Amino acid sequence: MIVDVHDKQGQVVEQTELDDSVWGIEPNIQVMHQALLRQLANARLGTRDTKTRGEVRGGGAKPWRQKGTGRARQGSIRSPQWVGGGVVWGPHQRSFKQDMPRKMRRLAVRSALSAKVRDERLTVMAGLGDVEPKTKVMKEVIAALPESRSVLIVTDGKVEPIRKSAGNLPNVWVIDARYLNVRDILKFDRMLITREAIPVVEGLLALPEDEREPGVWKQARIARRTPVTVTGTKGA
Repeated sequence: MIVDVHDKQGQVVEQTELDDSVWGIEPNIQVMHQALLRQLANARLGTRDTKTRGEVRGGGAKPWRQKGTGRARQGSIRSPQWVGGGVVWGPHQRSFKQDMPRKMRRLAVRSALSAKVRDERLTVMAGLGDVEPKTKVMKEVIAALPESRSVLIVTDGKVEPIRKSAGNLPNVWVIDARYLNVRDILKFDRMLITREAIPVVEGLLALPEDEREPGVWKQARIARRTPVTVTGTKGA
């Protein structure tokens, strides 16, 4: 797959090739949804905790005798109906961790990247690492892109000029290509990836040659070129 490479002014300066096994597959919506739910669940701490009546300090003695007082019978001042008593059905510490096979996780990221390319929400940029570390400069770079609600900038490692210039911009996030994930890809409207980060992404996600399948656009081209033949037994 051939895509345009832009400079900091938004002009097309050259073209580069992307791996079809990463950027040109048919997006698997079900796997993307499962990976997103897993990531959101694993981000939950699960540290909330409430005390039951057996865990609240005090309340060992019966507040008054069972009969003869005219009041309702009570066994402990730490019962749930008392102020300062235990909590019924309250939250307790737990783990929300979900597991997912590695192949499915990588398929989800490839599907999200392919969806960005399909929707024309991917921009490859050259020379962004040389940007002046000022918010005003990065704002001008983003203004040269097609209009977007939010931008995800993918870099090769920690590029300090990019991080410093984009750190104060709202709806702009910088991420290392090694930590690319489904949540960030889907959350931001446009992905801006540096040319140096493309080999890093493809090195982590590209499939071996024996496991590759034609991408959705390549399949369509093959279908248009392949004649349809009907075989069968005469007189059947």
